[in-house]
Parts: sequence; structure tokens; C-alpha cells
Amino acid sequence: MDYKIFIPVLVSFALSAIMGPVIIPVLRNLKMGQTEREEGVKEHLKKAGTPTMGGVIILLSILITSLFYIRSNPQIIPVLFVTIGFGLIGFLDDYLKVVMKRSDGLFPKQKMALQIIVTAIFAYYLVKVAGISLKMLVPFSGGRYLDLGWLAIPVLFFAVIGTVNGVNFTDGLDGLASSVTVLVATFFTVVAIGTKSGIEPVTGAVVGALLGFLLFNVYPASVFMGDTGSLALGGFVASAAYMLQMPLFIIIVGLIYLVEVLSVIIQVTYFKKTGGKRIFKMAPIHHHFELCGWSETRVVAVFSIITALLCMVALMAM
Repeated sequence: MDYKIFIPVLVSFALSAIMGPVIIPVLRNLKMGQTEREEGVKEHLKKAGTPTMGGVIILLSILITSLFYIRSNPQIIPVLFVTIGFGLIGFLDDYLKVVMKRSDGLFPKQKMALQIIVTAIFAYYLVKVAGISLKMLVPFSGGRYLDLGWLAIPVLFFAVIGTVNGVNFTDGLDGLASSVTVLVATFFTVVAIGTKSGIEPVTGAVVGALLGFLLFNVYPASVFMGDTGSLALGGFVASAAYMLQMPLFIIIVGLIYLVEVLSVIIQVTYFKKTGGKRIFKMAPIHHHFELCGWSETRVVAVFSIITALLCMVALMAM
């Protein structure tokens, strides 16, 4: 086994762990506090004022660690670009919300336009520069690939933007998005090493950055990642999957993200159709479980265990 893969994990972890105590007080001093919805889970009201935009810690740790590997592993460039690109969109959204006090942050059309631009550059680089095929490995098929032809590009846009927003919805409890995504990133690191794809330095950097961030993000959190972190992590998951020709595996390892998105879509649709009735007590679904009496730590533990098991299933599916 090549022990060098642990270096980006350890470097990124160290950066994240060191930056936490430096950046968190700065965010607090800049009054970058989280606001909680009055109609939400009552327990969450005490979180108001906890600094958000902590995703900056994750982004800087990944970026600095990856810069050491860009020359030897140019394959990490598209993954790094998408991670940082979506992270900057999230940063802008957080900044407008928290600092400029514009309650909605970026307008939905602005947010979607920026997401489409980042995805389009990634798609162009993938096909024209990196020469990565858009054929997808089919789980449990014994190594068969699905070729969608011209449909592959619209599917790429849907997969990337869908995953990004899935991770964004998952980020609602202390340590939830971090815990789930560190397992997904570990899965992609294992696959990257096994397939010699060359992206393992950046996937390892994400693992380290999240483990370091979890020191400050587990319950009770002293910082939240905000859209800065959640959009960046969504971009990472989608781009890593595409670099490995495994976007179909996002449905397995990222099932929690999918369930979170679907719970919101189902809730909103049902609410509109029935004139105000709800299927879930609250959406996204992690809040439903809280209102059913589960503690925040229990929801995070259960969702993480499910993701760990699904990552094992995905390894068998290869």
C-alpha cells in the first residue's frame, strides 16, 4: 500500500485544525452569526449567533494542500476548480445574507446562473481538455459502462447542480453534512487509489479538511460551514464522481443528499396541492426526525451509519 496518500489527509487536517481557532473568532467579530427560523425546531433557536461561513476553513485547507500536488497530479485541477467555484458562489450568498443583511442572499436566478457557468466550464474541461469520457460505470454490472451519447451533457448539468443542492439541504444539523461527506470523500479516495486516477490528493485533502472542521462543527457546534462549505462539498462530490466516471454511484453513496432534496420537493408540492397540508412535520427530513423526538446527535449518527454502509455497498457494486 502507498502510504503517501496519508500525507494530503494529514496536511489538510492540520491546516483545518490550526485555522479553526484563528478564523472562528474573526467570523464572530465580524458578526457573521447564524439566524434561526422562529417556526423551526425550537431547540435550534439557541444556535442563533453561532458564526457561519466556516466553510472558508474547509476551502482554504483543501486549496493549500492541493497546490502541493498540482504539478505531479494535474488530474486534480477540474475537481479543485468545481470545489472552489461552488464554494465562492456559497461565500457570496453567505456574505450577502449575513454581512449585508439581505435575507435571501443571492437571488435564485443569480445563484442558478452562477452554478450553470461553473458546471459548463467543468463540462468543457472534462471533454475537451482532460479527455475524460462521459460514459458511466453501471453499479453491479461487472464493469459495464452506460453511454448516453448527446444526453450525457444535460445529465451532467442535472447531476452536478442536483448534488450541490442536495449537500446544501443536508447542512442543517451540527456536523451532519461534514460527517456524511467525509465518508463519501473517503470512498472516492479509496476508488481513486485503486483505479490510479490521480485525483487522490484532492479527495484526501477533503477528508482531512472535514475531519479538522468536525473538531469545531460537532454538537454543540462552535461554527457552521454555511453555503460556503455545503456548495463547495456538493461540487467536490459531483466532480470527483465524474472524474472517476462514476456519477451513477452518487445515488448510492450520496443517498442521504437525495433523500434530503426529495423530502423538500415532496413537502412543497404536497403543501401547494392540498392547500397547506404537510407529509413531513418539517423539511428537509432531518428536521422531521428531530420533531419526532430524535436528538440532533442521533440523527447525525444514524445518517452517518447509513452512509458508511452505503459506501461499502458501492465498493461491492464496482
